[in-house]
Amino acid sequence: MQFEEKILINAPVEKLYSLYANVSAWSFWDPDVTSSSINGQFSSGATGILQPSSGPKAKIIFIEVVPNRSFTVESKLPLCTMRFEHELSPIGGSQVQALHRVSFIGLLAPLFGRLIGSRIRKGLPHTLEGLKRAAEQ
Repeated sequence: MQFEEKILINAPVEKLYSLYANVSAWSFWDPDVTSSSINGQFSSGATGILQPSSGPKAKIIFIEVVPNRSFTVESKLPLCTMRFEHELSPIGGSQVQALHRVSFIGLLAPLFGRLIGSRIRKGLPHTLEGLKRAAEQ
């Protein structure tokens, strides 16, 4: 199961990336995050903790971080992996398309997709609007 949302943002890609890289401040622009932290640098292989606004704390692994372009985090569930992909695509001038994609992978993906996926899907547009507001300030 997979779903995604996109938004156009009028800000330099570097500013958007800096909002992503400041992991402890995600809750300032993402209404679905209560708190977040990273152990070490914002780079591939780092680990952290994410406390969603509804649900238990989750360990996250930064699977891939590409400066000014994208980052992907994963969280393990029983017999399922939840993957969050974040991509930045410059359109022209200082306009950037931000895409957030969520995937559930594994044997219990259909179950977790229904249990948590619907709530995440509803929240994605609000998350992207928050990112847009923070970047365009």
